[in-house]
Amino acid sequence: MTLNEALRLALEHFRAGRAAEAEQLCRAILNAVPGQGEVTQLLGTVVMMQNRLQEAETILRQSIAIRPDLADSHGNLGTVLQSLGRMGESLAAHDRCVQLTPGTPEGYVNRGSTRLALGDRNGAATDFARALRLRPVDALAAANLGVALREGQRMAEALRALTRALVVEPGNGEAMLGYAHALRELGRLDEAETAYARAVTLTPAKTEALCYHLYLKQTLCAWDDYDRLCSRVTETIDGDGGVVIPLATLSIDTTPAQQDRSARLFYDRLVKRPSSPPMPARPESRPDGRSDSRLRIAYVSADFHEHATAYLAAELFELHDRERFEVLAYSYGPDDGSAMRQRLVTAFDRFRDIRSVPLDAVARCMADDGVDIMIDLKGYTKQTRLDLLSRRLAPVEVSYLGYPGTIGCPHMDYVIGDRFVTPPEHQPFYAERLAILPDAYQINDRRRPLPDEVPGRVPSRADCGLPEDGVVFAAFNTAYKISPTMFALWMRILKRVPGSVLWLFEANPRAAANLKATAEAQGVDSVRLAFAPPRPLADHIARYRVADLALDTLPYTGHTTTSDALWAGCPVVTCLGGTFASRVAASLLNAAGLPDTITRSLAEYEELAVALAGDPGRRAGFRKRLEDGRMTAPLFDSHRFTRNLERAYQVMWSLHKAGKPPQGFILPAG
Repeated sequence: MTLNEALRLALEHFRAGRAAEAEQLCRAILNAVPGQGEVTQLLGTVVMMQNRLQEAETILRQSIAIRPDLADSHGNLGTVLQSLGRMGESLAAHDRCVQLTPGTPEGYVNRGSTRLALGDRNGAATDFARALRLRPVDALAAANLGVALREGQRMAEALRALTRALVVEPGNGEAMLGYAHALRELGRLDEAETAYARAVTLTPAKTEALCYHLYLKQTLCAWDDYDRLCSRVTETIDGDGGVVIPLATLSIDTTPAQQDRSARLFYDRLVKRPSSPPMPARPESRPDGRSDSRLRIAYVSADFHEHATAYLAAELFELHDRERFEVLAYSYGPDDGSAMRQRLVTAFDRFRDIRSVPLDAVARCMADDGVDIMIDLKGYTKQTRLDLLSRRLAPVEVSYLGYPGTIGCPHMDYVIGDRFVTPPEHQPFYAERLAILPDAYQINDRRRPLPDEVPGRVPSRADCGLPEDGVVFAAFNTAYKISPTMFALWMRILKRVPGSVLWLFEANPRAAANLKATAEAQGVDSVRLAFAPPRPLADHIARYRVADLALDTLPYTGHTTTSDALWAGCPVVTCLGGTFASRVAASLLNAAGLPDTITRSLAEYEELAVALAGDPGRRAGFRKRLEDGRMTAPLFDSHRFTRNLERAYQVMWSLHKAGKPPQGFILPAG
């Protein structure tokens, strides 16, 4: 066999996926004729195919040393380095590949992939679009472009790119899943449900699609296949059958152990990188040249705008003691130009907009800012930047407020909780150490509007489409938190309380129609269901003055929704569950001075709701207690909360400075 024949055969093996045979022939050629750049490049590629990444890196660097002009060597080296987690080096290798062959689409696709992994969504979108100009019929480039645009909140453009991918390759499950996401974000929920179902069919092994399908059906209150889908999710967790989206575990019946397992597997398989660079060196003094003993804390979120997290936490950022703390924001969400956004920008000592800033640059910026403690306010919630969780960005890292559960991340040191949401016995179900505050874990903003501050703001029953007589039960939690079990319980309550109505938040028309149909099927006239459309925060809170009693959901209880009700003086009936998300409302009620409405079973919940419906005097007493304690109850004492949280931060920092690993602690009352 001649050299050329051997090389052709090696290429045939490579193209047919026979990596071992291709490797054997390449080695034989190089033994006979050393110094062949193309053959060395092919050998590095087939070794890479066999997932021997360090060995592949060595061989590909040898190929580059022999033939620096071989673009494929640089491109494949970039792919290997990305797999090894060395993203900066990967990007440099892909840059060189593109320089050598600017007319080849593969180089742009590969560089776009690295840019996307680095959080550079705009740069990634530019690369994928360039690849498509060079090769218009490219499903992978179009699908990746859709991902980059969707993550950059450019939904209409993302939908066009994903549609283009599916025209080229209708059976592309990844593109179909992205297409479903874009439809959901654009509010085209019926189409999204169909697309999610199609994605599940196309990619049965991709269990994330199953979770998103379940979530969409919950959003629509479409429960025809609810039990089977929930069982598939829990079976996937218990049997290690794939990746489960952690957020999907919070709104179905799961145990703390199952939520912990799903979060850890999600982190290990979708977030974790083979290797992460160490934190960049930190300067000895502050960026302004001063040196002081203040702790530098950085809050990281996509929600520094009109958002539930901002409604809760705005006053916290303002109240931090500037003699002891320097407070920074790292924002990767939209600037909506709202009054809340302007308030937040001024609340921080420094406000960093990192929407299009790659991960390595974020790490460098945090080091240059001298951040001591990073507080992640997102976790695994909507629009999170998973890349920011993939490596350590500060000496101490804390999960707080946004995600009610474990992140499953080894370098997330602490989670902020309280004795209700994170009792000490739950420590085994957290990768983080529990930092247990003396009151509720949730901060509240006392500058949120009060219904009585503006004359005429409190609506009448007629204004809200409610009957003049009868008890009004308010259930304003978002639709995906309503389970069939809870809705059936609410229908039993309506049957037992003549003339009562259930006032629900109008999440979307399809959910409203499904809930009405379900009510009729369970023997309740659907006219006894009323729906409250979205309103500005002040007007929404004012509606609680019209309600007689709020009914909570389970297993995902009300968070901001519950504190809004209590702030307005409306008592809430809840059931204490077994997980963080199912215990939040109980925590809030206790800290608001109303533990009387915390129940321990759904049967007790039903009986209490019925009893309170028939006892207006007791309801009035609860309302007066809430209103009298609005400025003094621990739940709404923002100064007290801030001082407690600061003491927790100082405990964490003291342990770090002493060279000790993170340790859980119960913070005593101050």
